[in-house]
Amino acid sequence: MAHEHHHHCQHGCHHDHHHGHHHEHHHGHGSHRQLWLIAVTLLLLIGAVVVEHSWRLAVWQLLLVYLIPYLLIGWGTLREAAEGLLRGDPFNEHFLMAVATIGALGIGFLPGAETEFAEAVFVMLFFQVGELFEGYAEGKSRESIAHLMDIRPDVANVEQSETSVVAVSPEEVSIGTTIVVRPGEKVPLDGIVLSGVSSLNTMALTGESLPREVTEGDEVVSGCINLSGVLRVRTTKTFGESTVSKIIHLVEDAAEHKSQSETFITKFARIYTPIVVFLAIAIATIPTLLGGSFVTWLYRALMFLVVSCPCALVISVPLTFFGGIGGASRKGILVKGANYLDILSKVDTVVFDKTGTLTHGRFAVEAVHPDKCDEHQLLHLAAHVEHFSTHPIGAALRDAFPDEATDGCGVSDVEEVAGKGIRAKVGEQIVCVGNTKMMDAVGAKWHDCHDDAGTIIHVAIDGSYAGHIVINDVVKDDSQEAIAALKALGVKKTVMLTGDREDVACRVARQLALDEYHAELLPADKVEQLAAHLSPLTASKVAFVGDGINDAPVLARADVGIAMGGLGSDAAIEAADVVLMDDHPSKIATAISIARRTLAIARQNIGFAIGVKVAVLLLAAVGIATMWMAVFADVGVTVLAVLNAMRALRA
Repeated sequence: MAHEHHHHCQHGCHHDHHHGHHHEHHHGHGSHRQLWLIAVTLLLLIGAVVVEHSWRLAVWQLLLVYLIPYLLIGWGTLREAAEGLLRGDPFNEHFLMAVATIGALGIGFLPGAETEFAEAVFVMLFFQVGELFEGYAEGKSRESIAHLMDIRPDVANVEQSETSVVAVSPEEVSIGTTIVVRPGEKVPLDGIVLSGVSSLNTMALTGESLPREVTEGDEVVSGCINLSGVLRVRTTKTFGESTVSKIIHLVEDAAEHKSQSETFITKFARIYTPIVVFLAIAIATIPTLLGGSFVTWLYRALMFLVVSCPCALVISVPLTFFGGIGGASRKGILVKGANYLDILSKVDTVVFDKTGTLTHGRFAVEAVHPDKCDEHQLLHLAAHVEHFSTHPIGAALRDAFPDEATDGCGVSDVEEVAGKGIRAKVGEQIVCVGNTKMMDAVGAKWHDCHDDAGTIIHVAIDGSYAGHIVINDVVKDDSQEAIAALKALGVKKTVMLTGDREDVACRVARQLALDEYHAELLPADKVEQLAAHLSPLTASKVAFVGDGINDAPVLARADVGIAMGGLGSDAAIEAADVVLMDDHPSKIATAISIARRTLAIARQNIGFAIGVKVAVLLLAAVGIATMWMAVFADVGVTVLAVLNAMRALRA
């Protein structure tokens, strides 16, 4: 399991920025060195074969000739095997390789046996080729995770005075500092735009190709690339708290959570290796005691050892998961660990939070029902009165009627009536905009809305009823498609939980064809509702999708918590197991299908590798298989399994 061990070293390095680079570098050199070793060994091996056939050398002289390439290529493996023995963890694949090849080197000294020197060198050579493949594939999936790391900003330009700007490391910038982001630079820290207008490329964070326009007062998130204008930004978070560093941290932690199938390999080697070693001893001794030829059976036992080396499994399963996580990250889906891929593939109930997940969480005018005047006029008056309101409803009315500033109406005497609405003078008329209590207070004969569920804003002009405006949280464009895609994947149940009113929840649930919904819930009720769906007895799993601060406990409680949006709340992103970097619920189906595909590939590899092994082992035990066949079985299977694992990278 040196493979695991090597994972951890890599992992350790990655925490530190500089180390990370150094390590990538070293990785490149490592594979070059390995290639050279393989090439030189191959030449020496050919030379040794030529020497063997040209001169009649004694067995021990021949051994010396072959030892040169053997030690050249096999030194690392032998060292790992010895280290394993010293650590009291002898049963790893290096130990198997060492025993098998040393046996092959020694077999020629037995009376009447053929020498197997070339085979011994070849087994080691092939083992290294397998490792080279593994290194390459791992480098590939590292790259796709590193492409997420492209979001790491290198400097922050801190404004010192009107004219001077100093470049410092983002780690050193404190909250509330003003930084300048020029076109083409990465936004180093989260903050609010003080001045400037620009568009940001959020591709690396959200996978979204459309740039986001920002202007004064807008929030900007670290890791985006500033495209067009110069922005002055007041930082709102330190680097350690900023979006980028959280995401990088998440990705690095992802490697920590080993999948069940991966621990399967570790457990497998612990049990498998000793069995193989003892079986080999049995094959060598029992038939001999029963009068068989010791040489023949020893040879078969050694063959058995060579064949049984589980490289293909040890290499390909962790790679498959690594590839799956890499492939998902290219699609803007961050999976925090291989074990979550495992769970995602078994999800059969998806529970959604409504606001911010299935809907945008921002209000918009849905319908205007005038009584006395026309729609335009009703909206126009309401927008005027709400012009100074800080309430989201005021914002919705202003958005629906944006050009009120230019139409020359004078608005005066604006007063907010707590719990009722706003009264103001527009031109010569007194306009009241608010709820039914407000209407009752001015004596306007209001009536309810018949066809739309939502927040209803009533309007009265000079005490007489003028009509009402319906305002609703906007459902995301792809919510419907997201639910349909989940159904197509065979997800049995889709559930929506919301703190919103019953009628609003009902409308959204109907519109999206959800199986069930629960409305008017407090955060604690959400956890309870979710718990009702969790069942420890079945293999099927429950996913919860949410985005807000109040979703963190529910996200943590679900079998797999999916947080929406690289721009969602930090608490939610921390608590979740999977983070969708943009706000599209349709990505959930993508995540599930990537997980299923990754697991299918891992299962194929396990089945294929064990199948081929067993076949060749049976042949070896009865003496049909040759050492060459054993080598091919092992390496061939490994190469095929690694190539198969790399399919997981293509999302």
